[in-house]
Amino acid sequence: MTKLTETQTIILSAGAQRPDNIALPLPKGLAGAAAKMAVSKMIEHGWLQEVDANLRRGEPLWRETGDGHGTTLVVTDAGLLAIGIEPVVVKTVAAIREHAVKAPPLKPPSQREGTKQALLIEMLGRPEGASIAEIVEATGWMSHSARGAISGVLKKKLALPVTSGKVEGRGTVYKLPA
Repeated sequence: MTKLTETQTIILSAGAQRPDNIALPLPKGLAGAAAKMAVSKMIEHGWLQEVDANLRRGEPLWRETGDGHGTTLVVTDAGLLAIGIEPVVVKTVAAIREHAVKAPPLKPPSQREGTKQALLIEMLGRPEGASIAEIVEATGWMSHSARGAISGVLKKKLALPVTSGKVEGRGTVYKLPA
C-alpha cells in the first residue's frame, strides 16, 4: 500500500465522501504554495485529476484557466485505492444517493376518524381553541402527553400551524386557524 502523508489522506478521504468525489474544499490551513505543492504531487501520483468545473452545479473551483473556464479536483480510482476504498463501493453509494433523490415523495400521513388525535385536531379547530386542561379531560392523556402531541405530532409531523396564547381564566389556549 502506498505511503500517504496526513494531508494527502485527509484530502482523499474527504473527497471520497463528497458527491462525484470532488476533493475541494481543501482542509483548513492548507492554502497558497503549500496547497499547490500538495495537489501537484497528488496529481503526479494519479490520485487527483483536474477536470472542468460545472459552475451551474456549484462545483468549487481549484483554478481558473485562461479561457474563462475553471477546473476542480476529483479523487481518481487510484486515489480511492490509495486510502483503501474500492471504487465500486463509492460508485454504488453515489448511485444509491442519486436514486434516493429521484425517488417519489412519500404520501403525506392521513388522518383516521375516531382517534384521540382526530379529537385533538377537532378541539383545536374550534373558534375558542382548547386549553391543556380541556384536552386532558377529553382525551384522558397526561398534560405532558397533550403538549407533546401538539408539538411533536401536529406541528412537526403533520405540519399544522398550531398557535397558542394566554387566556385569562383558561391558561394557555391552543388553536388551529379557521
